[in-house]
Amino acid sequence: QRCSRGMSYCLHSESHLDTGPIYVRENGKLHVVNQGAGGVQNVTPKARPFSLFSRSFSVELCMNREDDRARRQRTDHFIFTYTKEGNLRYSAKSLFSLVLGYISDNVDHIDSLIGFPEQIAEKLFSAAEARQKFTEPVTGLRALQKFTEAYGSLVLCSLCLRNRYLVISEKLEEIKSFRELTCLDLSCCKLGDEHELLEHLTKEALSSVKRLLLKDNSLSDAGLRRMTAPVRVLKKGLENLLVLDLSCNPKITDVGIGYLLSFKKLNCLDISGTGLKDVDAVIKRLQTQIGLVHSKVPLKEFDHSNCKTEGWAEQTVLQWEQAVMEAMKPQDNLRSRAAALQFYGKTHRIKEAVKCTLVEPEAKASGNLQFYKENIQNCHLPLKKEVAGSHELKNNKKRALAEQERERTSKQKHLCLTVEDWDLLNTY
Repeated sequence: QRCSRGMSYCLHSESHLDTGPIYVRENGKLHVVNQGAGGVQNVTPKARPFSLFSRSFSVELCMNREDDRARRQRTDHFIFTYTKEGNLRYSAKSLFSLVLGYISDNVDHIDSLIGFPEQIAEKLFSAAEARQKFTEPVTGLRALQKFTEAYGSLVLCSLCLRNRYLVISEKLEEIKSFRELTCLDLSCCKLGDEHELLEHLTKEALSSVKRLLLKDNSLSDAGLRRMTAPVRVLKKGLENLLVLDLSCNPKITDVGIGYLLSFKKLNCLDISGTGLKDVDAVIKRLQTQIGLVHSKVPLKEFDHSNCKTEGWAEQTVLQWEQAVMEAMKPQDNLRSRAAALQFYGKTHRIKEAVKCTLVEPEAKASGNLQFYKENIQNCHLPLKKEVAGSHELKNNKKRALAEQERERTSKQKHLCLTVEDWDLLNTY
């Protein structure tokens, strides 16, 4: 009774809570507490449904963000699939895939990959690339350098950055980390003579470049002089260059063409749209000294159809470009707003990026100045060759031109190592 009275007192004091029926066992019998009358009834308990929680009870699921990585590592060990019946099925991943994922998550902490198997390194690079590790500001560069130091051209053998100046400015250090490139397209980037990337072209890391496209880059004779200084004096740098495009650079004159004569292995050259004064003299000079013949038809080496990015880091370069495009989206909104203002009669100046098509008419006006070597078939096109009258006339002309060029070169030999050249060499 004392228990029942205390129980009823508590119920009367907190009658606003709907706790449901309360059962008390006393002397081997089960009693139910009657909340309305405050007494105890000796009745058999009736099974009636009741809610464990009140209607106003709610549960809020809170997840700690700091444990996201640990939770992802726990679930990353399994592969979840669905059967035909719609049932969830999971299977454990292989130890190799688990280790590969762990290393790719911490790829920036690798000491060195030199001597590591190429097949496994390619899978590791793809796993890190899928996690976008190479797009991170600091750790991405450090991780990319580990791969380029060990595998060189396998990471990237050809790089096309045509009309992508923003990518160059944002990822300059990453681009400079690529080694053993054979093709590099920097057309329509407006780099200028003093750009850091053009200075990097003369380094030993890019001595393997065979095809270099520098169309419409605001280059002048000073830029060509800096670019060819290691080849002219030290026989290093771009000594293996086979194809060179310098078109649409109006500041390049006859003096700048003289610096190109140090490229003895050059097979194809494009100097259309440059500021040459004596075109005939330049044509003869290129033919006699490095064996380049003026082409009457455009060469396929300079149509930019075969230039593309190739290697393990192909998707990485695309990720860089997408990141730059995402950063440019606010400017697109400003352009649409400017178009709206112009529609309603309000003048607003829209600054557009200068593209390569603006200078192409200048190249067409000055004529096609593309050159090739007759005995080299690396320029993939059918060339229209002129048939000469006799071989003796050709030999006589070549001898006469050779004597004239010997006199010129003998004078230039004394001017090869000037004070300015030595100042340039001291910077390398």
